[in-house]
Amino acid sequence: MTLRTLLDRLITLVGRSRARTSYKGSRGLGQEWERLAEKHLRSAGYEILERNFTTHAGEIDFVAREEGVLCFVEVKGRQSVAFGHPSEAVTAEKQRRIFRSAEAYLLRQRIAPGPCRFDVVTILGSGPGAEVSILRDAFRGPVSARRPR
Repeated sequence: MTLRTLLDRLITLVGRSRARTSYKGSRGLGQEWERLAEKHLRSAGYEILERNFTTHAGEIDFVAREEGVLCFVEVKGRQSVAFGHPSEAVTAEKQRRIFRSAEAYLLRQRIAPGPCRFDVVTILGSGPGAEVSILRDAFRGPVSARRPR
């Protein structure tokens, strides 16, 4: 057995013995949270019309309908509350972007004026033990523009 063969075998054995954890990154975890949110929205009676609607102003995670009301849904998740509750991440700036994206959706789809609301799905944790909440009518628009610095 040559030295090179021996080294190759050692490297292979060491590589197999390490515990492998899959890092999903923030977007991978975000997609997991969106799937979980969609499941909870459907079980709560929402009809999902569109997913990840994107405009120049921003993105709406879900456009849905519940009992005749058009709902623009933002999904926010956190692994823990160390940096605050997920609902706290829907800042005034984020609300304004969602509102502007909702206006674009209504124009693009040519939807007649009717009842609309903005909901937030919060997810705390991940996997089967995640805590999911639907905050109906979480905020109202329009949100005033950000003041220049």
